[in-house]
Amino acid sequence: MKLEDYRTLFMVGGLVLVLVAAFPGVSVVFPFQRVEERFSELWLLGPEHRAVNYPLNTRGNEMQGPIYVGVSNHMRDLQYYMVYVELRNQTQPPPNSSASAPSPLPPLYGFRFFLADGETWERSVSFNVEDVAFEGNSSIIRRISINDHSLSINLSSSWDSERDGFYYQLLFELWLYDTIAQSFQFHNHVVWLWLNMTAA
Repeated sequence: MKLEDYRTLFMVGGLVLVLVAAFPGVSVVFPFQRVEERFSELWLLGPEHRAVNYPLNTRGNEMQGPIYVGVSNHMRDLQYYMVYVELRNQTQPPPNSSASAPSPLPPLYGFRFFLADGETWERSVSFNVEDVAFEGNSSIIRRISINDHSLSINLSSSWDSERDGFYYQLLFELWLYDTIAQSFQFHNHVVWLWLNMTAA
């Protein structure tokens, strides 16, 4: 190796050492931004404000709840949310999380609210199946109230012999306002509660 090659190697090595030694000082003057995940949380808690003792067996004209639906914003900025409440039987399609597609069912009830980053929203939900009939191997819900908001519906469920009941699913879907589309878009979050409709 020639003397000039040693000189070049020494200069490159010295420059690398200077950069390594200067890195802590540079990071104070020019802080590096961490890439943080942006997400929302959606949850459903039982009457004791815990993830236990959800109402399952439901009778007509018997108030159920409260249960608690909640959302937390970790999207790094202010967000406009909506939670839709829907009711389906076993044959109706649920939301498809792999396709980011909501349930095609019409919403029965909804909540709209703004949340700053790091904020949490929670509301109690009580419901009452006000009019239900049993005909052979089917139960038919004709009227339900959610938080004292009464709605006429016509939803039937067939007897489930494997689980011994007439099952319905109370769904809570999370939607997020898209400022570009200027509309709410399904945020691919859903929680639910199975209800077994029983005779009074």
